[in-house]
Amino acid sequence: MSRTYKATGINLKSMPMGESDRLLTILTREFGLVRAVAMGSRKHNSRLGGRSELFVVNELLIAKGRSLDKITQADTLESHPRLGQDLKKLIASQYLAELCLHQALSDQPQEDLFCLLNEHLARLERSPASQVLAHLTHAVFQLLVLAGVAPQVHLCCVTREALPPDFGDRTWRIGFSIPAGGTVTLSTLEQLLATQPPRRQYRTAEAAAVAVSQAEEPRGSLPVANTTSSTYKPSLAKAGLHRRLSAPELMILQHLTDAELPEPTVLLAQMQAETASQRTIDQLWQSIEQALRAYAQYYFDRPIRSATLIDACFATADSA
Repeated sequence: MSRTYKATGINLKSMPMGESDRLLTILTREFGLVRAVAMGSRKHNSRLGGRSELFVVNELLIAKGRSLDKITQADTLESHPRLGQDLKKLIASQYLAELCLHQALSDQPQEDLFCLLNEHLARLERSPASQVLAHLTHAVFQLLVLAGVAPQVHLCCVTREALPPDFGDRTWRIGFSIPAGGTVTLSTLEQLLATQPPRRQYRTAEAAAVAVSQAEEPRGSLPVANTTSSTYKPSLAKAGLHRRLSAPELMILQHLTDAELPEPTVLLAQMQAETASQRTIDQLWQSIEQALRAYAQYYFDRPIRSATLIDACFATADSA
């Protein structure tokens, strides 16, 4: 006789199975990742139909089977219905779900990860369309914090020197090194690059940064300094200097450590730029999201496939 167990879980992945079933990958508080079959959930008027949709939070009763567990009962606690009504929000939610799949464990409680994901899904659901990318980027950073691999953004991760953004100098830049673990002064990066045997020598860290960014920059991308492609390129990620960050980019990156993001008007005021606009903020968020994406791919050693959809969605929105 099969044993049963109770769990509270959020659906991260769904695959059709057989003629009328779904195979769900569920992040549960009590047991981490669980794969279970929702029997008959694809049938019309099935009581498990809506409960097996993505990002629905259910109180589950699951029967343990020989090869696959089976959901015998599900009571919905939250459903986040507005995520599926907006393309940006849906794609951002899939991005976060993919990151959680990369870091979640099976057969172990995942209370913190479950609560963090559910909280940021709720924030995405409530956010206006103009703030979706900002909330997504904040959530990605917080997931990296929970995984214990978040980049250092307030100090040089080599010298431990404080790094306040300098808005008075438009040419001011700080380095972002993925292997080093975050922000690094350019002088330190020059020393790091000098000690490595690169395939091609560059006179300065700035020259190396430009070469790396140009190698990764997709055609038709927005004119953000050192924008990188969503394509997973471990060889480029190991180049030491991933990109140079301007003062506004570093400011936004440092705000990601906060529990709540500041309003766009606050960011514009902190940038101290008379010509700054909402479009400027949008471009900065795109740049920071792409930097964190490359960072997450490097440390999880897996590509984030949903990222290509993020690029397509926001590029379409900005060019419209």
